[in-house]
Amino acid sequence: MHEYLRLGVNIDHVATVRNARGVGYPDPVRAALVAAATGADGITAHLREDRRHITDDDIARLMAELTIPLNLEMAATDEMLGIALAHRPHAACIVPEKREERTTEGGLDAAGMHNHLAPMVRELKGANIRVSLFVEPDPRQIEAALRLGVPVIELHTGAYAELTDEARAAELRRLQDAAALAVKNGIEVHAGHGLTLDNVAPIAAIPQVKELNIGHALIADAIFMGLGGAVTAMRAAMDAAR
Repeated sequence: MHEYLRLGVNIDHVATVRNARGVGYPDPVRAALVAAATGADGITAHLREDRRHITDDDIARLMAELTIPLNLEMAATDEMLGIALAHRPHAACIVPEKREERTTEGGLDAAGMHNHLAPMVRELKGANIRVSLFVEPDPRQIEAALRLGVPVIELHTGAYAELTDEARAAELRRLQDAAALAVKNGIEVHAGHGLTLDNVAPIAAIPQVKELNIGHALIADAIFMGLGGAVTAMRAAMDAAR
């Protein structure tokens, strides 16, 4: 029996639905509270530079109302650093961000961005914010995370989610190897992107992974089973794999 695996629920796409009509509902903060009551161990929200879903007010309200940790996903910009330092969430996950992308595409190039990231990581850590980097399962990126002194990495599972058969099995091995390498070097491992009830089990079964962050699939499933039901079902799938 492996250690308990935490579930972080990403509420971005509740805000996407709200913003599609320019009205005040559905409320992502209400969604976060429902998730917290039905099995989420933390809430993730990505405050994008273009504010396409989560807004500054959402972050303020989440900080005020949540009783479980908030993980703020943020681009490596001065604006987002200032917002993180002002609100001081439990954690900040630095992710790559392009305005034209539909969702986060690939991991952060922590190795190539070392000089840019280093002072940002220092400031976040100095504010007692737990810093993580969203990276590919690549030894070069893990080595960069180690040099930057971050306590956590989140492995990008998007390629795993999109591939099938032998290609998926190969990507799963990359994720397993990356998780083992990170933990060997004292870095906590999270994982996320593209995970669903159908494909989560092999990722949840990786013993070194401490947390999964899942959003789009939960909001999609919520259309049919309610958000509480979707969170409960994902929690059960993760526990069964563990």
